[in-house]
Amino acid sequence: MKKKISIKKEDLKVLPRVLKYLFKSYTWQMILIFITLIISSVGQCMMPIIMRTLIDKIIYPGISSGLNAVQGEIVNFLIFICSIFGLGVLSSYVWATLCGVTAQKFIDLMRKDVFNHMQQLPIKYFDTHTHGDIMSIYTNDIDAMHQMIASSIPQIFNSLIIVVTLITIMMTYSLWLFMVELFGVALMFIVVKTVGVKSTKYFIKQQAVIGSLEGYVEEIMNGQKVVKVFNREDKVEEKFDKINNEVCLDSTKAHSYGNMMMPIMGNIGNLLYVLVAFVGGILVLTNSMNVSLTGVSNFGVESIGLVVSFLSMSRGFSNAIGQTSQEVNAVALGIAGAKRVYDLLDAPIEYDEGYVTLVNCEEKDGEIVESDKHTGSWAWKHPHKDTNTVTYQKLEGKIELHDVDFGYTEDKIVLHDIDITANPGEKIAFVGSTGAGKTTITNLINRFYDIADGKVRYDDININKINKADLRKTLGVVLQDVYLFTGTVIDNIRYGRLDATDEECIKAAKLANADGFIERLPDGYNTVLTNAGDNLSQGQKQLISIARAAVADPPVMILDEATSSIDTRTEVLVQRGMDSLMKGRTVFVIAHRLSTIRNSDKIIVLEHGRIIEQGNHDSLIEKKGKYYELYTGKIEMD
Repeated sequence: MKKKISIKKEDLKVLPRVLKYLFKSYTWQMILIFITLIISSVGQCMMPIIMRTLIDKIIYPGISSGLNAVQGEIVNFLIFICSIFGLGVLSSYVWATLCGVTAQKFIDLMRKDVFNHMQQLPIKYFDTHTHGDIMSIYTNDIDAMHQMIASSIPQIFNSLIIVVTLITIMMTYSLWLFMVELFGVALMFIVVKTVGVKSTKYFIKQQAVIGSLEGYVEEIMNGQKVVKVFNREDKVEEKFDKINNEVCLDSTKAHSYGNMMMPIMGNIGNLLYVLVAFVGGILVLTNSMNVSLTGVSNFGVESIGLVVSFLSMSRGFSNAIGQTSQEVNAVALGIAGAKRVYDLLDAPIEYDEGYVTLVNCEEKDGEIVESDKHTGSWAWKHPHKDTNTVTYQKLEGKIELHDVDFGYTEDKIVLHDIDITANPGEKIAFVGSTGAGKTTITNLINRFYDIADGKVRYDDININKINKADLRKTLGVVLQDVYLFTGTVIDNIRYGRLDATDEECIKAAKLANADGFIERLPDGYNTVLTNAGDNLSQGQKQLISIARAAVADPPVMILDEATSSIDTRTEVLVQRGMDSLMKGRTVFVIAHRLSTIRNSDKIIVLEHGRIIEQGNHDSLIEKKGKYYELYTGKIEMD
């Protein structure tokens, strides 16, 4: 059963937020837009008055008294017309131009706000939202907002002013003819209620399913090699066709209902036009035109000019309502898009209550003090509010987890009673099957997630007290899935520390044994990488990733399956570089190849989120437990 998608009443609250943001950011532009819109709209409504004046004050008197008798009236009339239409054209130009420019600036500002906010969101947000769906916010949803702001809302406002102005004029001219107009309005309302609502519903469904389509296309593009390896092209095409057909079906229904709106409204307008002419003619013949809101007509009881002007008002009235009904769909899409945009903007950012910061330090008279220079030595700056003092503790790289419990959701705990102590310079290895909790523990160390219970300490400081940015500055991470950015090789290495010199980047590459293959690239370190480094092998990308971590020179390293994508020969080279890199650092290693972790100070065996064994290689072999069985091949690690 398909999920019903529609704009809820509470979703409409997003529209005032958009308008408030617009007025706050572009106050004088918005004021000028609305002023010129009003002038332009009222100017369009002057046509019926002009036509009545032309007939009753110039044409009819000119026929009976001659052209010379109305020459003065003609001159005044031409001046009046030129003034009205000149002002109207100028106002229309101003508001239309300002709307386009302001809307584009607004969208530019909105994209920046969304992107900046996205950078502050926790990892959990990206775990629960597909990348394609997020990308759809930047494209489809923001573009829908642009259409709403640049065109739809101004057009609706313009039409509403015209409708209100024409209603006022109609009521002062003839209540009988106004009643005929009300009959037409009722018919138009029925059409909008039936056809327009369905059109809006399918436009919104189209907007939502396009996000799904983009997400699926992105997924398949990223996994194209896997698709081809398993010959799943037919299945991929089948699923794409299903989603694409859903887009086509919703779009077809949306545009079908949307396209039939104007012809129906146009025919109702033509019917109304004929009715006004018919009823107006009868009223003139029966001398009944004087029934109006203000009493007797100003221009005579048998004014043919009044009927002609009313016909013009009827046409303008129908066009204004038809225009409004057409723009309602775009506004509905814009509101749906704005809702998704503000859902992202309202998503809670990564909360950081840390007040302990990382500073450069040096020793003076046996005490650690803060330094303004880059000394290469670091210390934790710990302010104490109760005593209004500041203490400095040298950064060493000691990590402790005490009785840690953690769950990605409150009702499902995945780590239980985790106790680990990593002293400065120790190498801690995690072993266990997939889903045992190895990567989860490292995610807790860099505070991608916060623990449910227990304590995590860094150099005897509660990790929650440490500013997250400073905490992560001390951690070097080499992930299993390497991501390289568009740019040169040296720029990708420098990403680990942006102020690193070329010499430092090259030194880091040599340390990671990446220098050899980099020098063989067409432009060496200046070779431009595109598409996340697709012109490199997986092993080469991993080497650059390790060099990137090396140039950061952190006291703590986290290696998450760092050599899993490297062939055996390359692994030997990498391992030598890694051994040099790990000297003097606290290192956490996750590896499937147990041969790479034999020299670890502690090997921690995990199963179902619990530590079942802990010790060095020799002691665990002597125990002949789970690690022994894994190492000897009696059981395999899944």
